[in-house]
Amino acid sequence: MADTSSKTYTQQQNIKYSQQLTSLLNELPDFCIQYFDSLEYTKQPRTKVAYAMDIKGFFEYLCFNSNLFNYESIKEFNINDLEKLSGHDINNYMRYVKAYSRDGSVVTNSEKAAKRKLCSLRGMYNFFFRYQLITSNPTQLVDMPKIHEQAITRLDVNEVSEFLDNVESGNKLSLNQLKRHEKLKNRDLALLTLMLGTGIRVSECVGLDINDVDFDNDRIKVVRKGGTESFVYFGDEVHEALFNYLQERKTLNPEPGHENALFISSKNKRLCVRSVELLVKKYSQTVTTVKHITPHKLRSTYGTNLYQETKDIYLVADVLGHKDVNTTRKHYAELVDENKRKARNAVHLRKD
Repeated sequence: MADTSSKTYTQQQNIKYSQQLTSLLNELPDFCIQYFDSLEYTKQPRTKVAYAMDIKGFFEYLCFNSNLFNYESIKEFNINDLEKLSGHDINNYMRYVKAYSRDGSVVTNSEKAAKRKLCSLRGMYNFFFRYQLITSNPTQLVDMPKIHEQAITRLDVNEVSEFLDNVESGNKLSLNQLKRHEKLKNRDLALLTLMLGTGIRVSECVGLDINDVDFDNDRIKVVRKGGTESFVYFGDEVHEALFNYLQERKTLNPEPGHENALFISSKNKRLCVRSVELLVKKYSQTVTTVKHITPHKLRSTYGTNLYQETKDIYLVADVLGHKDVNTTRKHYAELVDENKRKARNAVHLRKD
């Protein structure tokens, strides 16, 4: 096994996903390898793993949950089987993935998850159809699932204040939680202040290394979705929380391979996404609010606050790492509309 101790978090994650993809390709029909080879330099390893899992699920449905084929294993499928399916068959699969039984429990997929599964199928079908390896593409006959946007939950100013106060003091934590709080509060406060003060994604947060923090310019270097690097700037409150934590961080002894990680767990390993999710959940239960607080809600809170202060949707898109400003505009549509409403009398057609 290759030594990954000197590699960055992103490089380590890419190696992990590449290995996972290799394992999945060994389970998929052989002709699928040609499609995934075509994605080598256009898609990130994590994205390719998601595609492979979706495509594997599709073939498992055809093999074990439909009456279309009599194969005992998905490895038996060949490329000609793809054009034996109709748009109706694809629709049946999309209806199936909404809710199906597996290992005695019911698996459900949201509209967003169902859309991704159809996108995965379309990508594979489009590739083989484009190169004339199949003569029909039934996935193009199926409408893409419509995503019904939900209102974005954000924390009010008083809720943010109460949230961070409780992180710092341990107020309303259980006795068992308080036993660990004194040891971890500087880390927790730095991490959550950073997320609330910059809007970075939880995956970007756990991927930070110590040398990604630049106090001279009050900024951090993050690796965005898609692998691009970007600088994100932070204010005085984040500066103070990070600086205090880093003094403590110098006294820790991380496990091999985790020496460079900024945020370390109680087991002296890099914090993972799930750990941060549980961290947010723990402290959110101390806040007097009925809102369901998640790491993404912290990101939405920052985006809302930044737009309300700057009224610059392009700046918000850039800071949040949205490749398309329309993504940002969609998320903060009601704020944009409110500014338009307030500006309705800003221009006077005739002087008094």
